[in-house]
Amino acid sequence: MTKALSGRQAQAARNDEVILAAARAVFIADPGAPISAVAERAGVGISALYRRYASKEELLRKLCGDGLDRYIAESEKALADDRDPWTAFEAYLRSLVDADTNSLTQRLAGTFTPTPELFEAAVRANELDRAVYARTKEYLRPGIVVEDFAVILEQITSIKLGDEKRTRQLRHRYLTLMLEAMRRPGESSGGELPGPPPSMDELTDRWRT
Repeated sequence: MTKALSGRQAQAARNDEVILAAARAVFIADPGAPISAVAERAGVGISALYRRYASKEELLRKLCGDGLDRYIAESEKALADDRDPWTAFEAYLRSLVDADTNSLTQRLAGTFTPTPELFEAAVRANELDRAVYARTKEYLRPGIVVEDFAVILEQITSIKLGDEKRTRQLRHRYLTLMLEAMRRPGESSGGELPGPPPSMDELTDRWRT
């Protein structure tokens, strides 16, 4: 049984969640942003933030460590999925798009020095990727390799249009198209795409200040 947190511990945990959510939003938008921008977005004093994370580098490591943990958990879940391999693979990629862990890779890679623990987690994630690939390979079009997965997910998670709900809808629309392109010829599902395509207004809104 998990021991219940005291009131003070529970509040500290909530504060930490707020700080990490703020840090994720700030650094995905601008990896070069100062740590004070995180404190401002989280609505906490800079001293309160530094009590939890001694430096920006430590905060970036925490974000990427959490992202790797989520990626590993989703990969293990996919390998335990006893449905047919293609159905499990589709569900796996959709879960990774919703987890949005590839946005962290895309924006934060090269901005801090990883710890040995992060490298170990990355090795584990890579092993799981290869296991998923091995199980799905016969359903994939010839020439696709495991390394393609990361680039495809980074392309999908680079989509940001409208609010969070619209962004998620569009990401799943284009993931569906990508899955059709990845599937072995002759095995297309031919299903409908999720959500409508972006409108011209949505596309031009990005250029308005």
